[in-house]
Amino acid sequence: MNSSSEKDWKLVWDTLVIGVREHVRHSGFSDVVLGLSGGMDSSLVAAIGVDALGKGHVHGVLMPSPWSSEGSIRDALDLAANLNIETHTIPIAPLMKAYEEALAPIFAGTEPNVTEENLQSRIRGALLMALSNKFGWMLLATGNKSELAVGYCTLYGDLNGGLAPIADLYKTEVYKVAEWYNSKAGQDIIPRAVFEKAPSAELRPGQKDEDSLPPYAHLDRILHALVEEGLTPKEIDLPDISSEQIREVADMLRRAAFKRRQAPPLLDVSGRAFGIHVE
Repeated sequence: MNSSSEKDWKLVWDTLVIGVREHVRHSGFSDVVLGLSGGMDSSLVAAIGVDALGKGHVHGVLMPSPWSSEGSIRDALDLAANLNIETHTIPIAPLMKAYEEALAPIFAGTEPNVTEENLQSRIRGALLMALSNKFGWMLLATGNKSELAVGYCTLYGDLNGGLAPIADLYKTEVYKVAEWYNSKAGQDIIPRAVFEKAPSAELRPGQKDEDSLPPYAHLDRILHALVEEGLTPKEIDLPDISSEQIREVADMLRRAAFKRRQAPPLLDVSGRAFGIHVE
C-alpha cells in the first residue's frame, strides 16, 4: 500500500494503546481476555493489551484443535512468557466431537466443508465469552482489516468481542506495527517465528490463508485502492495484479458487508475504518 510507509507507527501504537485502555475502563472492565493462536494478530493484540492495562490484567487462552501445529502452540506460549501474562489451555477436540455427533443425523450424506471449520471458531468464541462472563474480563477480538474487509472471519466465532483493537490495520500493516514494537522493546517480544511462518487459521490440515485469499501483499493494495482511495475496480491500475483479481476482491468486499455490520467496535487509525468506532 502506498500509505503504509508514510505512517508514524509510534503514533499508531499510542493510539491503539490509549484506545484500548480508555474503552475497557470506560466500559467498567479492568481485565481483558483473548485467544492466543500463535499467529501475528493475536500476538500483537496481546502486546497492546499489556501496554494498555498491565501484564496482570491480560489473560491469554490457548484452544488447540487436532489441526493446531506444535509450532503455533510453542509460539503462543513463548509470547505469553515474554509478556509475562497468565495463560489457560482448553483443548477443543472433545467439543468438536460433540458437535460432530450432534449434527451427524442432519449432516448425513454431506461432505465436511467450511461448516466444520467455522464450528471450531464458534467453539472458541463460546469458550472465550464464558470466561468473559465468569470473571468479568472484556474479550478482545483479534481480527485485522484485511480479514474484516473480505469476510475471512466467522460470525459468532472470532468476531466475538467487546473491542477489536487492530481491525483498522491491514495484515501487512499488522506486521509493520509488530516490527516497530519489537524494535522499540530492543528484543523479539513477539517471537521471530511468528513473523516467518505463513499465516494460517489452522482449521484443517495444512491450511494457509492464501488458499482462500490472494497474497496479502496484493490483497491489501487492492483493498487500499477500494476503501481508502474510493476507486472502482475499473479505475484501479496495479501493473502486477490482474483486473480479474481486483474484481474478485471487490466482490468479496461487497458480499462481506453483513459481517462487518455485526463486528465489534474498533479503533479508527486510518480515517476510513469500517463499522462502529470507539469514541
